[in-house]
Amino acid sequence: MASITPLQFDKSPKIAFHRTEMSAILDVYGKMVMAGQAKDYAIGMHEDHAVFAIFRRHAEAPTWRIEKFPALRNQQGAYIVYGSQGQVLKRGHDIKTVLKVFETRKFEVLNFGKPS
Repeated sequence: MASITPLQFDKSPKIAFHRTEMSAILDVYGKMVMAGQAKDYAIGMHEDHAVFAIFRRHAEAPTWRIEKFPALRNQQGAYIVYGSQGQVLKRGHDIKTVLKVFETRKFEVLNFGKPS
């Protein structure tokens, strides 16, 4: 008779976005897709933070990152939105107020090269 190998799971706890947080993030992402500003996303869960990355094109680096750091909850707020160059666009204690950065700005790519 064949032996059964049990599945091995990673025992370390992971930080993840809650359903209400994901709903707010996906609402913003959906609006960006409809506007043609986003094409893909990725979700990462780590021991100390969770990441929702938004890609404008299928590239190696995300254009925007929404991160949740529960350890910063009592200082600057658990939620941070980063731009493509790693700049902090907004941080705060409430996910919905942090995501308002996507409503107030037009994210357009400016081409300062030679005109075609």
